[in-house]
Amino acid sequence: MGRPREQMVEQCIEELAATYPEHIDTSLDWIFSLTSGAVGTMKILHASISEYVLIFGTPVGTEAFSGRYPLDIHDFVLSGQMWTYTERDSLTRHEYGPGDHAVLERGQVKGFRLPDACWMLEYARGFLPAALPVVLGDVVFSAVDGRTLFKTLQMYVRLAGRELMHGKV
Repeated sequence: MGRPREQMVEQCIEELAATYPEHIDTSLDWIFSLTSGAVGTMKILHASISEYVLIFGTPVGTEAFSGRYPLDIHDFVLSGQMWTYTERDSLTRHEYGPGDHAVLERGQVKGFRLPDACWMLEYARGFLPAALPVVLGDVVFSAVDGRTLFKTLQMYVRLAGRELMHGKV
């Protein structure tokens, strides 16, 4: 944590690949992410029907509505800050910095802001295909960005297909 993005990403990938051999994509294919208004880049490390692991971040900050998912989403801040407020507690700002862990429970929503450069390791568990309309809605209907849509789906299908071939759902 707290190191330059390239070093943090490299170390995350190395350690996850050593811990979960054959389940972590070690290529450095970054994809723009436009989800619920948040703009950043992501590197999908693992994807299956039931879970994903990725690195998400931005060098300039972003702000958005989380979306409501049939997943539990865990964010581990590697560098920078994430500020959130929730539907349950809309008057309180929660601040997360390097080393902190934030959870978005399935069915819940939050507003969030990355006030400046921020990078996070994100893990989600649940039925991923049901989350795709929220994840890809802005790419399709707001940005109308076919290339980002194609790259995102291509990466997800490739990784989820690989996991299915290993017998993992």
